[in-house]
Amino acid sequence: MDGIKIVSTGYYVPPRVVTNDDFAKKIDTSDEWISTRTGIKTRHFAEGEDTTDLAFKACENALKDIDKSQVGMILVASITNTYFTPSTACLLQERLGLDEEVFALDINAACSGFEYALSLARSYMHFCKKKYAIVVGAETLSSIMDFTDRSTCVLFGDGAGAVVLEKADALYLDYHGARGQADPLFASREEGYMRMQGREVFRFATSSIAECIEHLTKEAHLTYDDIDYFVLHQANGRIISHVYKKLKIPSEKFYINLDRYGNTSGASVPLALAEMNEKGMLKRGMKIMLVGFGGGLAYGANLLEW
Repeated sequence: MDGIKIVSTGYYVPPRVVTNDDFAKKIDTSDEWISTRTGIKTRHFAEGEDTTDLAFKACENALKDIDKSQVGMILVASITNTYFTPSTACLLQERLGLDEEVFALDINAACSGFEYALSLARSYMHFCKKKYAIVVGAETLSSIMDFTDRSTCVLFGDGAGAVVLEKADALYLDYHGARGQADPLFASREEGYMRMQGREVFRFATSSIAECIEHLTKEAHLTYDDIDYFVLHQANGRIISHVYKKLKIPSEKFYINLDRYGNTSGASVPLALAEMNEKGMLKRGMKIMLVGFGGGLAYGANLLEW
């Protein structure tokens, strides 16, 4: 068995909802300007909660019917970890009541962090004696926003999504890459804010997503029709629509929830998966492709069976 299967999901978003109109009261913008350019209508911001808190609640939801004694790995994808050290994964091990003998690690691959973490989990699980691994993407991006920068601060939100994995004799392929460039998207220690060059990121995103989809479909000897859903990082509605139009894939195959959550970086794909699962959209045997892209610049994709 060299594949993996997602056996459960969970997500959590903070209760505070911030609308486009809320931003319009403080900066030079409007609901029309934001929604037509991004597709985003609302996002959630944490108050009195940090990334570890959000990750914990998502993991708790994912672990409701799981034997915690059989969890051998926990990976956290985030760029807004609570501490430089200790890792969020180590803090979650204690809070979740997991055994001490667990592989606990944080991963910083920005908006493709969850896809990288899935690949790492899959590789490790086949040497692990325990049955399950937890992969969680969690962010409090509101903590690194410059709320005077209208081109960036309206895009991001806070949230967490988690999946529990087990080994399976099932389809699994992945594809990753990096184009080391800081200028298009970065957050520096000195300034502490996220900075982004929108046009550069758009060009990178649309080209790298198409590359990932084309590569994995070809490697699996499948067609686009064979893929039930494409779950892309929820960065911008225009990016997603550009991709499905370019590749001539029906828009119904692309799940979108960025209108309600904004860009939650490494949390966006697991959050979307958890919502889809909650809605009963995902059935065993379905083929799902996950694609992340963002800071690094980096991209990553996974093709698996539900």
